Amino acid sequence: MTGTDSLPISIAGITKRYGDVYALDHVDLEVRSGEFLTLLGPSGSGKTTLLMALAGFTRPDSGSIRFGDREIVLTPPHRRDVGMVFQNYALFPHMSVAGNVGYPLRLRKVAKAEIAARVEQALETVKLAGYGERRVDQLSGGQKQRVALARAIVFRPRILLMDEPLSALDKQLREHMQIELRQLHERLGMTTVYVTHDQREALTMSDRIAVINHGRLMQLDAPRRIYDRPANRFVADFIGESTFLDVERDGDTVRFGGRPMAVGWMPEGDGPVQLLIRPERLALLTGEAPDGMNRFEGRVQAIVYQGDTALAYVALADGPEVALRAGTRTGTAFDRLARGDTVTLGLHRDDAVLVPVEGGGRR
Repeated sequence: MTGTDSLPISIAGITKRYGDVYALDHVDLEVRSGEFLTLLGPSGSGKTTLLMALAGFTRPDSGSIRFGDREIVLTPPHRRDVGMVFQNYALFPHMSVAGNVGYPLRLRKVAKAEIAARVEQALETVKLAGYGERRVDQLSGGQKQRVALARAIVFRPRILLMDEPLSALDKQLREHMQIELRQLHERLGMTTVYVTHDQREALTMSDRIAVINHGRLMQLDAPRRIYDRPANRFVADFIGESTFLDVERDGDTVRFGGRPMAVGWMPEGDGPVQLLIRPERLALLTGEAPDGMNRFEGRVQAIVYQGDTALAYVALADGPEVALRAGTRTGTAFDRLARGDTVTLGLHRDDAVLVPVEGGGRR
């Protein structure tokens, strides 16, 4: 099951209100043909509403949705020819695995012999060959999710929609399935729109991420760009661990605590900005700071061991508390840290990123 022709998706001015609340607020979004795009945002952000509008289960108040050249806002769900994977699997408990997977083909009145062949092929694609006769209640959570995925792709749709399909799985299985889904997408080539509130999941799986908040598109970009160059404080705060330091900016000159800073990237305009600090981008300095390294003095408040890494919380002399993340290899300077120690932290200019304070709220 490879070589599916995919379709681009064009979303223009989509709006959906519930009373005075905007679930979607004039959203514009282009999804490329064959792309894996993730809609990422907190609960109530509008990401699932947008996915349901694509699926046809929610009708927008205004705007346009096109699959390729076809306007589909008024097209009922069963005529949109999209595969859908739901958060709760939505499997039929009275049917076997093969019965569940073959259901979309029976609706399309495909011949029985072809149904059997295509169901077997779909189960092989999701690594469930030989499971056709099993009952749904005999399956694990991960197997049920694979069955739901097989059912969504068995009729070879050109667009696949997925609504938090891994949220019910435990952490280890969820991370394993993330890689499997990504590899499956690369084999099938379907245009895929995936909804999640899990930032790491979005960064792991996506070609691009659309960050949504209060029904508005905050940023659309590649995962690395979203993480390294967030468009505003909301995106920076939602994606990864963050601390924000108040700084003064005068043109290209940036100061923290009255001292000039070397900054690798700053937004356009002259509005208020803050310095974004990621825990893993800070370094513990034990000698002279290398060229391009900003220095911060502080005192260790706490150390939290987390297995492969540990966090040291440091109260800066000129600002708030920041977190420093490092590996837990024995014998390093970090390994010898103790609460109450005075330390010098370094942040390289390339990791010193300014973000606009505004831009995360309602308009």
